[in-house]
Amino acid sequence: MTKFLLAVHVLAAIVAIGPVTVAASMFPPAARRSLAAPDDARAAETVRLLHRICRVYAGVGIAVPVFGFFTAGAMGVLGDAWLIVSVVLTVLAALVLVVLVLPRQEILAEGGGGTGGGSEGTVGTGGAATRAATVQLAMFTGVFNLLWATVTVLMIVRPGSTTGA
Repeated sequence: MTKFLLAVHVLAAIVAIGPVTVAASMFPPAARRSLAAPDDARAAETVRLLHRICRVYAGVGIAVPVFGFFTAGAMGVLGDAWLIVSVVLTVLAALVLVVLVLPRQEILAEGGGGTGGGSEGTVGTGGAATRAATVQLAMFTGVFNLLWATVTVLMIVRPGSTTGA
């Protein structure tokens, strides 16, 4: 049963998290292209599609920690430091995605250039604010991707684990 749960956990990570990391990484440059050419319907549709991929696969991605907890329980490693750190990083990655990445993508996908708050960079303040919004989104996306990469390495290396690698 452990091998089955582990296989489902890994497949869920590949199928769900992979598309989010790729689409989220592609979004900021696509948004810049779309905002630079407001009459380009294809560019705007690309931005909306990338945002939709991120939203949908973020929801599907909930399966990853669910099967991860079942797998960890079956392996008897729920209290291991590497797993606890992985869980904390996974929660941080989810928060970055839900609080910082997806809302900013939505603003840009709807044609706004704002950063979502404050007087600096609000919707309609011009090209510099729009560029700043996409740069900030790229930074948050990079943080999200770095968190997931770290979790992946921890899952493979499992420092201090006695269950074998």
